[in-house]
Amino acid sequence: MATWTSMFGEKLTTKNGAVATSDVLKNKKRIGVYFSAHWCPPCRKFTPLLAQFYQDAKEVDADGLEIVFVSADSDQKSFDEYYNEMPWVSTIYGTDVNDVLSNKFDVSGIPMFIILDGETGAVKDNEGRGTVSSAKGDVNACFNKW
Repeated sequence: MATWTSMFGEKLTTKNGAVATSDVLKNKKRIGVYFSAHWCPPCRKFTPLLAQFYQDAKEVDADGLEIVFVSADSDQKSFDEYYNEMPWVSTIYGTDVNDVLSNKFDVSGIPMFIILDGETGAVKDNEGRGTVSSAKGDVNACFNKW
């Protein structure tokens, strides 16, 4: 979908290096956009919960969800350390994509987790953090809402 490249840039950071955005997000039913930073205590608390949810979601449906991390870290070292704790992909650190996305989704505080429809790009849930937290590990409950 051309929208993903225009939204996230040509490439995303994966655990195996930079990969074409279109390849990473191809056939994903939902795209989670996770705004977070290593220096943010609520983020540090939510990230492990989201990581477990993501791993569980992959077991339920491998194409059910992909998460794209949008960092608010102020330097590459902080980004690298924090991203190493995450099992998903990220925007390329140091590009203007992060600011553009923050403005697009009107991010006023972090952590913020937004769910987008994998086919249309439409926002399905502006309060994904609350949805995941209240689901207490029930991936299907979240998937049904999204």
